[in-house]
Amino acid sequence: MDTNTNTTDTNNINDKVRVRIAPSPSGNLHIGTARTALFNYLFAKKTGGEYVLRIEDTDLDRSSETFKQNIFDSLKALGLNWDEGPDVGGKYGPYKQSERFDIYPKFAQMLIDKGYAYECFCSNEDLDKEHEIALQKKIPYKYSRKCLNLTKEQKDELKAKGIKPSIRFKVESKELVFNDLVKGELKFDTSLIGDFAIMKSNGTPTYNFAVVIDDMLMKITHVIRGEDHISNTPKQILIYEALGAPIPKFGHLGMILAPDRSKLSKRHGATAVSDFIKQGYLTEALLNFVALLGWAPSDGVEIKNVDEIAADFRINEISSSNSIFEYEKLNWMNGQYINKMDISKLTDLAIPFIDMYDLKKYSRPQLEHIIEVTREPITLLAQLENDVKYFFIEPNYTESPEILEILKNENSKKVLEKFLNEVKDYDFGNHEQIHDKLGDLRSYFKETLGLKPKETMWAIRTALTGRTKGADMVATIEILGKDEVIKRLNQALKV
Repeated sequence: MDTNTNTTDTNNINDKVRVRIAPSPSGNLHIGTARTALFNYLFAKKTGGEYVLRIEDTDLDRSSETFKQNIFDSLKALGLNWDEGPDVGGKYGPYKQSERFDIYPKFAQMLIDKGYAYECFCSNEDLDKEHEIALQKKIPYKYSRKCLNLTKEQKDELKAKGIKPSIRFKVESKELVFNDLVKGELKFDTSLIGDFAIMKSNGTPTYNFAVVIDDMLMKITHVIRGEDHISNTPKQILIYEALGAPIPKFGHLGMILAPDRSKLSKRHGATAVSDFIKQGYLTEALLNFVALLGWAPSDGVEIKNVDEIAADFRINEISSSNSIFEYEKLNWMNGQYINKMDISKLTDLAIPFIDMYDLKKYSRPQLEHIIEVTREPITLLAQLENDVKYFFIEPNYTESPEILEILKNENSKKVLEKFLNEVKDYDFGNHEQIHDKLGDLRSYFKETLGLKPKETMWAIRTALTGRTKGADMVATIEILGKDEVIKRLNQALKV
């Protein structure tokens, strides 16, 4: 039995902890990849280690600069800044696989020379036939090794015909065991793997080979990634062993599933970090929420900033189970952050979501006041577009039968007439006076017409905002100002 102990005791690590996040620029940064990045970042921060960004763009057909920039922007927006990477450099670069293509053939040849790999001249058609035979026999497919014992003469003859070989790793049968930082002890029967390709016939490396060479040369000590990579781990360990290189400690995170327990996809809602940000999720809230997908704080307090999370982070206590992405909980948490955020900072973040309106209509303090009085019920900044609308655009009373019914009520007319007569003498710079006078108005109509206080306020609110719900009425009156309030009251009375 061959064993890689891969213990979870970070206190016995001689080398400085080095972790990496290695996304492929074939799409925008997915929330699952963001969680992997976060857990790597937290582990590095907790252990005083280094956090590396590497772009795995060996699939040149699917990779794009647009997606690469999205990865950079999304990670930076989350505050997951890296110590080494394509844009900041480092002593183990380059940090883009496409710039490292000259490195991999050297190590592939080294494995051939040591007897751990060999050239394979099988065409795709040959391999497809082998797959088909395995299917017919209902057995797992393994490469037949038909090229393992080709003579030099046979190889030269094939090369003379213009056939370019791939390179396969020769897998010896044994039980391979390693202790996963998250999953615990995992065992693999390598006889089921078969000889796998490490270099393609076009000279580019396969994923399992490139990632080992890169992690080895970049001195990565811990590989923390999704459990969909577990099947790759035994192949990678075999390559490490063949090269005589230190084997990093592996930790595989459970998958993130949708509320219906299916694979998280766009049909459930946003899945890319940039999409969440466009919808008005605060990056602090998103990061906090993602940290709780598979991990729990020791004190049970869920609302924490990244420094607090890092101080409490324990990788061996990450759940090995899959996590459910609960959009409702994310919305709740985002609302908590919106309500606690400094109003000036929140206004800066809110402006892009309301810039369809004439923001110059108000001063900066007034704009902050608008955000302050409308933020309490919202869970997304995108909701502000609707919630602040009446501060910028006069209400259209005919849009809602409910509003028309309130305004056409004879009692509402009496409320608005009296309010219009009195509001002309209000001191719009005196919050307490407005509050007290509205209180007097409610009392007056309760005594004279038997109106409930909310009925009095409904009449005023619908006249000023075209709605039955909204920001604090005193604040709304203050922000709109005397001229606008009088104008809207007159328009409402015409209804």
